[in-house]
Amino acid sequence: MQTTPGPSSDAAIPAYLSALGLPGIADAHVHFMPQNVLDKVWAFFDHVGDGDGHQPWPIAYRTGESERIATLARLGVIAYPTLNYAHRPGMAAWLNAYSRDFAAHHPHAVPSGTFFAEQSATADAEAALADGARIFKIHVQVGGFAPDDPVLDGAWSALASAQVPTVIHCGSGPHAGRYTGPDRIATLLHRHPDLPLIIAHGGMPEYGGFTDLAERHPGVHLDTTMVGTDYAQASMPVPAEVLVRWRRMPQKIVLGTDFPNIPYPYAHQIRVLADLGFGDDWMRAVLWHNGARLMRVASPAG
Repeated sequence: MQTTPGPSSDAAIPAYLSALGLPGIADAHVHFMPQNVLDKVWAFFDHVGDGDGHQPWPIAYRTGESERIATLARLGVIAYPTLNYAHRPGMAAWLNAYSRDFAAHHPHAVPSGTFFAEQSATADAEAALADGARIFKIHVQVGGFAPDDPVLDGAWSALASAQVPTVIHCGSGPHAGRYTGPDRIATLLHRHPDLPLIIAHGGMPEYGGFTDLAERHPGVHLDTTMVGTDYAQASMPVPAEVLVRWRRMPQKIVLGTDFPNIPYPYAHQIRVLADLGFGDDWMRAVLWHNGARLMRVASPAG
């Protein structure tokens, strides 16, 4: 089993991809947001570590939108969503309009959608699907709602029928929420067994519980966002027994990074995954094939 050493810097990523024979990276966890929303997100991260017991979170890619797009191109990221998420009622429709328009102007962007636990959830999800959304984002922590709330049943049914995945932040890291953890997702999947989900951050820190769900449900995947990085390992390390299971399920692990809102170089995420030693085939599945399949992105090579 061959394992090509991961990239030591962002500049080394294209050569690493070439060595693996990949056309590029399909990153399922990237954020492009309206500037007023992004400003608030960055302001939140600016205060991480201010007496809350966490490490500081300096944003590595705090640049303008056009420069962030150019950065992804230099890194070889050729498929990525916008992943806006509603944190209060009445936001979803205009966030979805932003994501739709962004993707219309940027060929590597995958049209994205979101919805909130409100009466318009079904209509918002269906409208986004009609506009071409191929991936959704829900943030249980920030939204403060239960993913198995019955008001969402119509939205989840629409996504299950369309087989469009949702990147869902539902683990209890970095802070537990009232509705975080695998139990609520298990209930949701009991109600919608065909629902495709991408569990953000590998379900951090409840890695084992969410891995159970990925093993039991064909549509459940885990994204790698922050997993194994020096930042996350300091407080929420992945148990060795979970890594053994992940090695055996390459088709269920999807690259996610949280670009641009990460406190380290993009290459660090790829390097720590390569350093697991699971082999080049595992890395090919994670870096390109799984994300491209889930986001319905064709290979440039055909």
